[in-house]
Amino acid sequence: QFLRVTKQYLPHVARLCLISTFLEDGIRMWFQWSEQRDYIDGTWNCGYFLASIFVFINLFGQLSGCILVLSRNFVQYACFGLFGIIALQTIAYSILWDLKFLMRNLALGGGLLLLLAESRSEGKSMFAGVPTMRESSPKQYMQLGGRVLLVLMFMTLLHFDMNFFSILQNIVGTALIILVAIGFKTKLAALTLVIWLFGINIYFNAFWTIPAYKPMHDFLKYDFFQTMSVIGGLLLVVALGPGGVSMDEKKKEW
Repeated sequence: QFLRVTKQYLPHVARLCLISTFLEDGIRMWFQWSEQRDYIDGTWNCGYFLASIFVFINLFGQLSGCILVLSRNFVQYACFGLFGIIALQTIAYSILWDLKFLMRNLALGGGLLLLLAESRSEGKSMFAGVPTMRESSPKQYMQLGGRVLLVLMFMTLLHFDMNFFSILQNIVGTALIILVAIGFKTKLAALTLVIWLFGINIYFNAFWTIPAYKPMHDFLKYDFFQTMSVIGGLLLVVALGPGGVSMDEKKKEW
């Protein structure tokens, strides 16, 4: 019933949520140009010129990628460009050695994989109604890879406390991410994760309650929009389904 009511709007909302962290970070580069440049120069001793080039690539690459995704033009090129931005930031900000942030960046990559799979299916829609062979494997495996990478976000939210609420949250959350990863009852599990993750995001990453001059404001804002991007990826799973490499698809053959 939820899909019937929202099927016209859900993919658009999913894409907007998915690119939100790139949009926010691109705007951040504009307003914090000197701070970002000084940080890169201080970390890598590369000089102001190369540090400025880094900030410009982040600003232009992210904002142009977001515009292309939202306008549905050259989406595949936009996705590859945003993949490059993720890789560049992972190295430049030493995220490679921080497991939590690395897993979140990989989850962002999972969302982009799902967006790439969606753009491939749209490209083939002109042949709708024409008998074809079974769906090509590249798209199927992109959807599988996207689902598996998305669930890495939830692994960073698991708390190993011994109180009842944390144990219950860990059990339910683990069950849901396994269902999404293997593609069983995928749309229902993904929608449940969207609701759960949105609630956690509003509660724990309420950056608007922190004054803008405090460093915690930026940290929470960054986490908030990263989480919104993963929510966008999950909404794409709800809208498009799990793809061919999934338990849901195999059930049709059984």
